[in-house]
Amino acid sequence: MKQLIISMLLAACTIVGVGAQDMAELFVKMPDEYTIGLEDAWRKDLVNLYRAGKEAKLQNMMQGASQLMKLTPDYLKIQTSGRSTVELRRLPLVNHTWIICMVTTVSAPVSDSRIHFFTTDWKPLPDDGLYSPVSVDDFLLPDVDTTDVAFLDVMAALDMDLFVYRLNEDAQTLTAEYTTLYYLDTAMRDKAKQFFKTEPKVFTWTKGRFE
Repeated sequence: MKQLIISMLLAACTIVGVGAQDMAELFVKMPDEYTIGLEDAWRKDLVNLYRAGKEAKLQNMMQGASQLMKLTPDYLKIQTSGRSTVELRRLPLVNHTWIICMVTTVSAPVSDSRIHFFTTDWKPLPDDGLYSPVSVDDFLLPDVDTTDVAFLDVMAALDMDLFVYRLNEDAQTLTAEYTTLYYLDTAMRDKAKQFFKTEPKVFTWTKGRFE
């Protein structure tokens, strides 16, 4: 199944034929729907400001400010509003073909992310086979006693699943952090610490997939 998915991705990216584009070019050509309130001309202005060593910050159409925080040939991070960010990373397949991973994070007030994948002409790709979403179980400490009264109290309070994903600007890695704990009040959060890992889960891009 994994080989079939990779073959489909290769076919899609080969048809596009623009895998050599760097992240600045991909960002400028990004559909407006993925950066609400920031049209292509404004995205180009942000890139030019960043490359000139100036503050790459502009008012957007939503009466807020958007700021380009980081730009490399393979990675981009933009603060699209006071509560949201978008990260993009260009990821290699084979034969000099690429796909794009986009992580959108919203803090309202606890941060939560969504991950999407695209060809280099911004055609959506299925997530299946490219990464496996994390769950709360990934962040439980080993040997947790699931019959413990304190544990049951904590789990009853965790009535939603919030996760923050972050792309690495220097490496082809993706980290995941369980953020629902920050939604809890201080007393319940302190009680929960004994059951949960503090370090994020790290995935590395290997053979066309975050493993």
